[in-house]
Amino acid sequence: MSDLPARRLLLVHAHPDDETINNGATMATYAASGAHVTLVTCTLGEEGEVIPPELAHLAADRDDALGPYRLGELAAATKALGVTDHRFLGGAGRYRDSGMMGAPQNDRPDSFWQAELDEAAGYLVEVIREVRPQVLITYDPQGGYGHPDHIQTHRVAMRAADLAADPAFRTDLGAAHTIAKIYWNRVPLSVIEEGFARLRALGEDGPFPKIATPEDLPGVVADAEITAVVDGTAHGAAKAAAMRAHATQIAVEGPFFALSNDLGQPLLSTEYYQLVRGAADAPREDDLFAGVKL
Repeated sequence: MSDLPARRLLLVHAHPDDETINNGATMATYAASGAHVTLVTCTLGEEGEVIPPELAHLAADRDDALGPYRLGELAAATKALGVTDHRFLGGAGRYRDSGMMGAPQNDRPDSFWQAELDEAAGYLVEVIREVRPQVLITYDPQGGYGHPDHIQTHRVAMRAADLAADPAFRTDLGAAHTIAKIYWNRVPLSVIEEGFARLRALGEDGPFPKIATPEDLPGVVADAEITAVVDGTAHGAAKAAAMRAHATQIAVEGPFFALSNDLGQPLLSTEYYQLVRGAADAPREDDLFAGVKL
């Protein structure tokens, strides 16, 4: 793929919809700027809860048809974001959604939680060596909120970044490549609190019966931990459209949304990150490629 654009961004996520909630505005911003955006999703999200009653039959405990349905949702979401390079880790259906921590689904041999680390990382190494991204975005070691698939995604992404740079690892997968900068998804506490305040101000006119708390959201940290901010407000409508595409998982009402727990939270079009590998170009960067030699 030698004809790829100079700037190349890789995002690694656990389930369909994670990419849009965490990074939708970022993906749309960089795609619109001409960067090559590659999204790798690790499972089909088969164990997700279903919001619309008319689609409840898709759930794992009924027809077990949610995974294939979410394939279509993800395709619609990436189209809304302008992202054309989307892959599933090892191919669609290679790894199954593991369910929440402690659930029986964790023990299924085909669950992502049970995946052998270097085998799973090898599939991502192949993508890294093909696309040769300078920037990688994924979760922190807790997966943002402790979901086993998110934790495993972090492990696979970080391991793959190391293995891809090792010229002795799997030479059949292409030439070694070192990713210059790795970021973890974050949300500053002050920003989310401001969003909750806007929801509370609506009172009984609010779109959801209850409001989430910082503890309900993944990746919320003290403001001081934020090292990069991507202002995607110009692509806020694209992010909202992509979130609506994930209709089995997300209910969007104006500038707010809720998951199956029906807890309202703000829809953020400015997205935040913590640089964990590579050199920062400024105390708080506004471009994830800042300082990268192209």
